[in-house]
Amino acid sequence: MEIKKIAVLGAGQMGNGIAHVCAQAGYEVIMRDIEQKFIDKGMATIKKNLERGLKKGRITQEEVDATLGRITGELDLKAVVKDVDLVIEAIPEIVKLKLDTWKEVDEHAPEHTILASNTSSISITQMAAVTKRPEKFIGMHFFNPVPVMGLVEIIKGQATEDETVEIIKTVSEKVGKKTVLVNEAPGFAVNRLLVPAINEAVFAIQEGVATVEDMDLAIKMGLNWPMGPLTLADFVGLDTLLYISDYFVEEFKDSKYRAPALLRKMVRAGWVGRKAGKGFYDYSGDKPKPMRF
Repeated sequence: MEIKKIAVLGAGQMGNGIAHVCAQAGYEVIMRDIEQKFIDKGMATIKKNLERGLKKGRITQEEVDATLGRITGELDLKAVVKDVDLVIEAIPEIVKLKLDTWKEVDEHAPEHTILASNTSSISITQMAAVTKRPEKFIGMHFFNPVPVMGLVEIIKGQATEDETVEIIKTVSEKVGKKTVLVNEAPGFAVNRLLVPAINEAVFAIQEGVATVEDMDLAIKMGLNWPMGPLTLADFVGLDTLLYISDYFVEEFKDSKYRAPALLRKMVRAGWVGRKAGKGFYDYSGDKPKPMRF
């Protein structure tokens, strides 16, 4: 089956990035969210990122215009999925929210439509089970920022057919990504290692081992990470990290995945990272300023 039209559910930092790369690769894209202001913000981000590429000479004005012309925004979920070939869900990491969304999508999407979740931790098999097409359900985990990061984790659920895997691999490669195939397990391949690593950095801050800037510098220079773990935490969203950590503990029944008290306290305060203007860094000024704990 050839994929021509894609629905992206969610216009946030992951959703608009996925819509961007899919449209730039030539797919017709409908980006859906629950309020028009979220769609408008997502479209503005896509335009900004395309214009950045234009200034750097990576794309032409014609490519910018063509990419934007392939993306439309929509609020009505039924209208969004009624005639698409692929649905990519990029909504918050809340199990009930995802299950409820997939039940509704399955009811209105054509029989041939493949359903893919961009979840970073939640069971593909669990989500597939609320649909009537578990063989066409798959994990398609992009990384943030989507236009820059070169990987897609393809996650095979218990019932996912090999044909579905091959179609998603083809789509991923067309949008310029390398792929790895993993069998379902909490956190898949990358986040199973990454989330505990970030949590350990937060534990170190909580215990006064180092300052925020020194911890980030130590990991950047000592392990050759492109950014420090606390900068990355702010980029991902501390609320997302907390969701994943709590989900890991529930699934693995192992306390080593527990979230630091500091992370939980920051989320309760609304300090969830870049999107909130404050996390381990304060983003209110011209440049990020490390917080003191």
